[in-house]
Amino acid sequence: MSIKNILQITLMSIVFFSCNKKEEKKSTTNATKPNIIYILADDLGIGDVSIYNENSKIETPNIDALATNGVMYTDAHTSSAVCTPTRYSILTGRYNWRTSLKQGVVSGYSKSLIKPNRTTIADVLKDNGYNTAFIGKWHMGWDWDITKPDSLGLDIDNLKAIPEVDFTTPIKNGPNTHGFDYSYGFCGSLDMPPYVWVENDMPTSVPTKYTKGKTKQGTWRYGLTADNFEHEQALPEITKRTVSYINDNAKKDDPFFVYMPLPAPHTPILPTDAFKGKSGLENPYADFVIMVDWVVGEVTKALEANGISENTLIVFTSDNGCSPTANFKQLKSKDHNPSYVYRGTKSDIFEGGHRVPYIMTWKNNIQPTKTEQLVCTTDFFATVADVLNIDLEDNVAEDSFSHLTNSEAPKRESIIHHSVRGEFAYRKGDYKVNFCKGSGGWSYPNINTKKAIYDTLPMVQLYNVKTDAAETKNLQAEHPEIVKEFKADLLKIINDGRSTVGAKQENDGSSDWPQLEKLKNTKL
Repeated sequence: MSIKNILQITLMSIVFFSCNKKEEKKSTTNATKPNIIYILADDLGIGDVSIYNENSKIETPNIDALATNGVMYTDAHTSSAVCTPTRYSILTGRYNWRTSLKQGVVSGYSKSLIKPNRTTIADVLKDNGYNTAFIGKWHMGWDWDITKPDSLGLDIDNLKAIPEVDFTTPIKNGPNTHGFDYSYGFCGSLDMPPYVWVENDMPTSVPTKYTKGKTKQGTWRYGLTADNFEHEQALPEITKRTVSYINDNAKKDDPFFVYMPLPAPHTPILPTDAFKGKSGLENPYADFVIMVDWVVGEVTKALEANGISENTLIVFTSDNGCSPTANFKQLKSKDHNPSYVYRGTKSDIFEGGHRVPYIMTWKNNIQPTKTEQLVCTTDFFATVADVLNIDLEDNVAEDSFSHLTNSEAPKRESIIHHSVRGEFAYRKGDYKVNFCKGSGGWSYPNINTKKAIYDTLPMVQLYNVKTDAAETKNLQAEHPEIVKEFKADLLKIINDGRSTVGAKQENDGSSDWPQLEKLKNTKL
């Protein structure tokens, strides 16, 4: 009996990873399908979760409990070092740079990054009997009813764009278009206008005022704000809505899937009064991390209260590494490092940009374990399909591998990393090649470093991330054969339109773009 069959047959007294792999697959019914909750923190560093960092000065007992009772992945990575691309990859199982977005993120006014015909994990779950919900921060664009282009002539993807929008009409190509029965959230980041809640495609209020954050860590961009939108209450509101959804759906016959992308601890860093100063680190970011942990606790308590924790699969992770806005210097003065032992921060090709906490738990159904299995956030799609015994079409989830430990499904053996500037890195085994100078992001050294210094940096960096987690020793000169092999592998995966086995697929937009051209022309 395969692991998939065990997961489908019973929810009582089973061990997730013990299996006999000879019996044929069996179909699932709603009664044997687990509820699924995906909690995505925003800019949470791997070193901010106390179970991942023995030197952490921030305590996260609720997140730690998920790891203690589930699978704790220690070599997990986001598909990108910034927000939008990673979110796209989670829902589609596809590398973000295969879209038209080759670097950076979208704005709060941007059109949808997900094409209408692209299958999402929500689509698949809905087609397989699930009630599906999105509650939180979308940040992949949707189509507002824009009545007048931006007066400054800026493209709506530009973060300074201010187009005129008719907020009395429904949005298009949003969460409800992409598989979610219920949706409640906002379009961009919590620091990107317009600041408007949208429920099931309809803005809940027409914005009539303009607001702007007042402090460096608590800042948000000047922009239209609805009367019922309060930045400080965004995280509690999302939590309240999610708990309410759990309560409403707990006793229904159909299982549910909740995609819960949080706006925290991303800027604006706004812990509520109950959490201000709670960390003792004299830094609102640390307090906000504790508030994120509280959110996890509220969700798990709701599952317990409804008696469905043993029939609910929870995934917890972050969309990239910690942002420099957390004030690394101040936190390090308190002996806390959000990036743990890894180099870099959010935005970077270095490990600190994309190595994240990744936990999967299913109470009494997953044997607690810690694993070094390589994981990418694209892999949620194939993992769910594996759990539910769903066969995916050839043009779906092209870069997704199941991370069920003892599954018969192919495992991820390599991964492509991507920085805010669209720079590439390729990892296989213990080695990782960064095909760019410096960090490829915001950390020093970067494109803004003095030219006399930047010009001397090597175009290619090879690190053994197993023995050199801080990426301090460039081994390029010692192992040119690895660099050559990795470049060929990377180009093949890009050109094939997939990293999984199957027919060749097309990438969106141009078949060539500046970062790809740069990669092709990199001299080894």
